[in-house]
Amino acid sequence: MPIIELKDVSKLYGFGDATTVALEEVSLTIEKGEFVAVMGASGSGKSTLMNIIGLLDRPTHGQYSLSGRSVAKLRPNQRAKVRRDRVGFVFQSFNLLPKMNVLENVALPLAYKGMGVTRRLKQSSALLEQVGLSDREYFMPRQLSGGQLQRVAIARALVNNPDIIIADEPTGNLDSESSRVVMELLGEIHRSGNTILMVTHNPELTRYADRVVYMHDGGIVHDEKTPVGEVPRRARRAFYLFQRKTVDDDLAGVSALMHATPGKPSAPRKRGRPLGSKNKRSRKAISAKKREGK
Repeated sequence: MPIIELKDVSKLYGFGDATTVALEEVSLTIEKGEFVAVMGASGSGKSTLMNIIGLLDRPTHGQYSLSGRSVAKLRPNQRAKVRRDRVGFVFQSFNLLPKMNVLENVALPLAYKGMGVTRRLKQSSALLEQVGLSDREYFMPRQLSGGQLQRVAIARALVNNPDIIIADEPTGNLDSESSRVVMELLGEIHRSGNTILMVTHNPELTRYADRVVYMHDGGIVHDEKTPVGEVPRRARRAFYLFQRKTVDDDLAGVSALMHATPGKPSAPRKRGRPLGSKNKRSRKAISAKKREGK
């Protein structure tokens, strides 16, 4: 029996002419123990899909079953309980509470579960040892590096022993060395039997997955099994074909807009001539004439 099964799931936002289709009749089956990487450009529906699978959002249409149980019509308190007990989240921005130390952050989901203080701290300490941070239990989040913060977030995601780990760009804020440590840790978690869904824009990270799903315009356009340790050629092509828009792109657009005078189109600049080169030549000519007149 699949652990996750979606049939013709759609998600719409807005009403009437302002309706936006975030997901369009997506069908997806994930078996227990799979490591699935989800790739696609910004706006392709990846986050919406993860929110529905993680019970943070409801589908507008379609069916969603978790271990054979339909969860689409669960009441809010029932959804919260299933989400707490069966799904662990790892976010790009870590989402640790700054006024709690590392041990308290990891133990927080167990507090919501009603577990006693001594037991939850002991269980959290064991997980911090598993992720190599037993000597940082009483540090505050501001005292840790990005890679250490993400390992704390992974420990927190594992503390309830969930069936599914959802990792949304888990290395997005990390340097290459910290990214490798975090991905090796996720690989170990996968080998221990956990089901992992990871959203990523980096094709190199798909080498840790045994399946890659590609999304575009709210739908799944390709789904392939892949040997662990190899980067599929399709993943590399998808990265260059559907690159996400960056902050630099936005700033470039704003800069171009500021240079254009309202109501008057900016004149196209000729190729091969550096900006301001004409002015430089004019200044040189004026200087030459002054010298001749002396």
